[in-house]
Amino acid sequence: MSRIIINRRRLLTAAGVAASTLPLAGCDALDGMLSSGATARDAMAKANGLTYRVQRFLIGADSLAKEFSESEIRQGQRPNGSTDPTDATYIALRDAGFAGYRLDVGGLVDRPLRLSLDELRNMPSRTQITRHDCVEGWSCIAKWTGVPLAAVLDEAGAKPEARYVVFRCFDTMNLGLSGDVAYYESIDMLDARHPQTILAYGLNEEPLPVENGAPLRVRVERQLGYKMAKYIRSIELASDLAPYGQGKGGFWEDLGYDWYAGI
Repeated sequence: MSRIIINRRRLLTAAGVAASTLPLAGCDALDGMLSSGATARDAMAKANGLTYRVQRFLIGADSLAKEFSESEIRQGQRPNGSTDPTDATYIALRDAGFAGYRLDVGGLVDRPLRLSLDELRNMPSRTQITRHDCVEGWSCIAKWTGVPLAAVLDEAGAKPEARYVVFRCFDTMNLGLSGDVAYYESIDMLDARHPQTILAYGLNEEPLPVENGAPLRVRVERQLGYKMAKYIRSIELASDLAPYGQGKGGFWEDLGYDWYAGI
C-alpha cells in the first residue's frame, strides 16, 4: 500500500511541476497534449478516474487520516501558494479583523446561509492534529480547529442531487497574459461529509493567520494540499462541475492536475 502511495505522490509531483510551468512557458506542444479532447489528456483523465475508484474501495468512506500528538508539532504550518490576497473586499475585511466576514452557502440547498465567524465558531467544532502533504514534496504537522463541513451542509439542507461542494476564494492566481483568475476548488460529497473535513478558523490554538488562509480554509485530510482551499469567500453545492472555471473542478485541475488527489 505504501509503495502505491509513494509512486502516486511522485507522479503527482511531476505532473504538478509540468502543469505549473504552462502559464509561464506557453509551450504549444504541451498545451495541445493537455487540451480538452487531446489523447494524452483523455488518458490522464481515465487513469485519474480509475485511481479515484480504487482508492475509495481500498480506504473506505470513513477511514481517518493519521492524527498526531502535540509533541510532533515541530514547526509552524508552512505557508504556500497565495499568502496575502490583493482583492479589495478581502483587504477591507482583513483590516477590520474580519468582523464583517460572511460565509455564503448556496447552490443546491434548501436554506441558503450567510454565516459570520462568530456563528461558525458557535457551531460544533473539531480539533485535529494532522499532516499537510504538498504536491511539491514537503509535509508539515499542525493542529487545526474548525466546524465540520457536514454540520454546515446539514444546516443548509443539502439537496439529494448535490454531488459536489465548490469553494470560491478571495485570492487570485496570475496566469501571465491570461490575467488573474480567482482560485476555486471542489470535493465530492463523500469527502465533504468525512469526519475530518472541517472549515478551519484556528491553527495551533491561535486564530488562523492570513498567510495560512484566514479567516477560513477547508481541511480535507485524505487529499493533497492543493485541494484545501484558503480564503474561502463562498460555498456552492452543485450537481456538475462544468459551470466552474474550465469544468475540471479547480484552479490547478484546469492546468492539468488530478481532480482527485487522495493519499
